[in-house]
Amino acid sequence: MSILGKILGGIFGRKKPEAAPRPAPSATAPQPAPASTPSPSASPPPTAGQPGAAGLGTSPQPQDVDVAAMLDAMNDEAGQRLNWRTSIVDLMKLVGMESSLAERRELADELGYDGDKGDTAAMNMWLHRQVLKRIRENGGQLPADLAD
Repeated sequence: MSILGKILGGIFGRKKPEAAPRPAPSATAPQPAPASTPSPSASPPPTAGQPGAAGLGTSPQPQDVDVAAMLDAMNDEAGQRLNWRTSIVDLMKLVGMESSLAERRELADELGYDGDKGDTAAMNMWLHRQVLKRIRENGGQLPADLAD
């Protein structure tokens, strides 16, 4: 899975309600097996090159999630205070990801960063803007102060 896919999954994956348990089939009247159709929540997120892949267009079904409220709630539950609103490192940590320089450089490659990856401050600021942009493209609602 792509790094961006992991970030989006860490955010949008938390919104989905758990599936209700299905009733057990009756022993007296056998039920035909339902047609095998994957549910949207069971589908793996699209990968680069597939329709709906982050960075390659928008998701066909926007999530319409108040991402800021969700991340603030996650931050309240976290053992440390993370500044996800300005830091790609803290955003990655908040959704349970490794935020190492190697991971951020891989994310930069994935998102098409063409700047100097040795200038980590500039790269990190660019990554943060791009990830917030992709969150919006996938239906995430963010406050205007986080807009480009």
